[in-house]
Amino acid sequence: VQLQASGGGLVRNGGSLTLSCVTSGSEFSTTAMAWYRQVSTHVRDLVASITRDGRTTYGDFVKGRFTISRDVAKNTLYLQMSALTPEDTAVYYCNGNIWTPNSGNNAYWGQGTLVTVSS
Repeated sequence: VQLQASGGGLVRNGGSLTLSCVTSGSEFSTTAMAWYRQVSTHVRDLVASITRDGRTTYGDFVKGRFTISRDVAKNTLYLQMSALTPEDTAVYYCNGNIWTPNSGNNAYWGQGTLVTVSS
């Protein structure tokens, strides 16, 4: 199983950006998925999570600016971000709790996509 994140880039203060994460593999089933972010060597902070049935949670710093969603049929996770500030500059990682017939349930990470917000 592989998670491929994309959509990062440079955006101005107050701008918007949408991240995507595609899960691929031969046979798997995803349950909860999430976006995390990491600044330098700091710990990864939870940005948002979503269960298979669509229940969502957000980090306190999101404050209604971001929306997490998923297209189960396309195995794609999204993060719509608006009202971005320089404090949102970080590498964003997608994460999934994924079941496979060989390994059972495990956590998988995408490679990270850099979001830079200029002041």
